[in-house]
Amino acid sequence: MTEYIILIPLGILIFGLTPIVARDSYLNKQQKKIMTEIIGLIFLLVIQNVADYILQTVISMPYLRTLVSIAGYIIRPTIIVFFCKLVKPNGRNLVAWILVAFNAAVYLTGTFSHIPFYIDENNHFQGGLPYIGQTKFVVSFILLFHLIYCTVSEYRRKKTWIWIPIANTVLVMAAVFMDISPLYRDYPVSYLTISIVCCGLFYYIWLHLEFVKEHENALMAEQRIKLMMSQIQPHFLYNSLSSISELCETDPKKAQQLTDDFSEYLRYNLTALSTEKLVSFEKQLEQTEIYLNIEKTRFEDRVNAVYEIEARDFEVPTLTVQPLVENAVRHGICKRSEGGTVTVRSYETDHEYVIEISDDGVGFDMESIVKDGETHVGLENVRARLKYFGDKFEIDSKPDIGTTATIKVPKKKSGKGEKSR
Repeated sequence: MTEYIILIPLGILIFGLTPIVARDSYLNKQQKKIMTEIIGLIFLLVIQNVADYILQTVISMPYLRTLVSIAGYIIRPTIIVFFCKLVKPNGRNLVAWILVAFNAAVYLTGTFSHIPFYIDENNHFQGGLPYIGQTKFVVSFILLFHLIYCTVSEYRRKKTWIWIPIANTVLVMAAVFMDISPLYRDYPVSYLTISIVCCGLFYYIWLHLEFVKEHENALMAEQRIKLMMSQIQPHFLYNSLSSISELCETDPKKAQQLTDDFSEYLRYNLTALSTEKLVSFEKQLEQTEIYLNIEKTRFEDRVNAVYEIEARDFEVPTLTVQPLVENAVRHGICKRSEGGTVTVRSYETDHEYVIEISDDGVGFDMESIVKDGETHVGLENVRARLKYFGDKFEIDSKPDIGTTATIKVPKKKSGKGEKSR
């Protein structure tokens, strides 16, 4: 009876996965349907394996064993096609289904002939006509390569966890070779069946990883929208256009320069919202200078800027420096009647590049970052973007003294394991 112990973990996996899939709100309706069908077929395959083992070692019923064997030869290729459906839901898989039907037709002839195989009167398995008995292997391997094709064609651009379905295919192929090699041991379930059960679990995990990736992309898209709302505020647009309008009468040349700066500001921000790429600090510094020039035109001596730039040749996530400067202007120095100064500083250490944006404005209580999400949404957007790229973000503020925001960008390393920047 010890040989049946293997059924315990397989049973736990199958019966445990069934209600989980049924109640999983993260799978869409089609994914849930395909996974349920796969689990059902896997359960039938395990039952078929056990029945075949009993009919081979305990009870001698050649014709019944023939029927059970035919069921196994039909179920296994069918499961592979369902794996293809899971990987490529919109694929028609017409050729795959034709191969499954052909394979089933070949082995169903075993009910009345010896063409594919037969079980003799002594309950011994006998091969059928040359090559016909290998139909199951040929069809299965064609379907496995089709599964790889579906995986690569569907996910080659996404490159997200593509190795899991490919590894599943390799696992099934390895199990087939083990079943036909000297390594095979006579157990109630074959290595192939065990591998297929494992694949069912791995595909379920893969679906969740894909959901996590899609959810992460959705969050990044939502963050870009929040960034747009925090970066291009209607009152800033209105005030900038009003300043340009006033200058058109008093100082047309300055109005033209401010119009050019304002256009460049809008162009950069709208372009940056559609990308997740890193950009040079030099480029962000240029955009920051444009923004501060616009604000200085509006507020005159109330807005002052100081640049202490020692390091320039490095990259940071787009829309990180200017939002911090804008935050310093809007929520820091402009809340003082006399205004103040924003200082942009950059330097490097042995291990990182450092950017500091400080102001001598009103400052704020650090706990208000958590309590007042609306006021500091720009800070949280920047923090999330920097964290996504592995950079560090720190902020220190004291009421009536000012605020300092610090970005730390790790230097590129030549050693292995360094995240590509």
